[in-house]
Amino acid sequence: MGQAYIIDAVRTPVGRRGGSLARVHSADLGGHALRALMRRTGIDPGAVDDVIFGCTDTLGSQAGDIARTSWLVAGLPEHVPGVTVDRQCGSSQQAVHFAAQGVLSGTADLVVAGGVQNMSAIPISAAMTVGAQFGFSTPFAQSPGWRERYGDQEVSQFRAAEMIAEKWGASREQMEQFAFASHQRALTAIDEGRFAREIEPVGDFAVDEGPRRETSLVKMAGLRTLTEGGRLTAAVASQISDAASALLVASEAAVRTHGLTPRARVHHLSAYADDPVWMLTAPIPATRRALERAGMSIDDIDLFEVNEAFASVVLAWLRETGADHDRTNVNGGAIALGHPIGATGTRLMATLLHELERTGGRYGLQVMCEGGGQANVTIIERL
Repeated sequence: MGQAYIIDAVRTPVGRRGGSLARVHSADLGGHALRALMRRTGIDPGAVDDVIFGCTDTLGSQAGDIARTSWLVAGLPEHVPGVTVDRQCGSSQQAVHFAAQGVLSGTADLVVAGGVQNMSAIPISAAMTVGAQFGFSTPFAQSPGWRERYGDQEVSQFRAAEMIAEKWGASREQMEQFAFASHQRALTAIDEGRFAREIEPVGDFAVDEGPRRETSLVKMAGLRTLTEGGRLTAAVASQISDAASALLVASEAAVRTHGLTPRARVHHLSAYADDPVWMLTAPIPATRRALERAGMSIDDIDLFEVNEAFASVVLAWLRETGADHDRTNVNGGAIALGHPIGATGTRLMATLLHELERTGGRYGLQVMCEGGGQANVTIIERL
């Protein structure tokens, strides 16, 4: 079997809700990342076989196959197709998987994987709320088949995060300490210029807006919980954000033909699922299964990127896998940097790739919890 190489990875800065990217059309946001990727790699855009983008809530500016639209808006060749995928929070990580699988199967040589989300323009769960006109707050849960299997219980990420905090004994104070560390790590990364190589500025906007210098444990402790009697507050949840990201995956043949220099290779890719009501626990069994299938142990991994949907999710993952927090989300995570859902997968991978290069690490593992109780796992090897 051949190899699937990562040639380059780029992202926009992450804008906070209502911030610097709020008024940028989703297609233009995606197109910005695509133009930057083509320029940085020096590849002939006409040689690209496909463009695979992650995006959720594909309504309004994100409707009509945003992968294809972003490519066209970028002024790139019309003969190159595009397709949009939705695996909820892991949509663009799944785009990387599809891109790598196309290359590994021999049916493609150059594939762009990425994602885009403007959550300021299209609110989170907008596709779900379309069902409100029919009286469905969570449309899929109104399916007779679903109700027969799972009953009438509430299905929400907030309930799941609370359940995880309770089961794994994550106190409010522990989650706030984790969240505070996320902000501090992100601010350190910004101040040291660690993100500079991976970010393509949008006009004068060049620095992630999410991390809060003014935050403190005292301020976090004063916030109201999301639910009465609960442990979670907005401080320990990922931020609503806007961004786009993209990377180029190439085959061995493409590397030779186009004179490319790979920066990493995809060592392992898989997806796994768990209870959809608990929703956010799948990264735990998915990580164990991925390491087993790759013939590796947790100690073989130099860096981890575990999406910070909620602090309780990552704290439970750390406890169950035995991974070292000092090697996990070393430049902060979604609690500080934001979670532009469709773009997060390749945003994390861009950061993981650049951090492996900065620190000299060899293997990086990325995993994300996803709606429906799913998780993607990707292990990359720096070259």
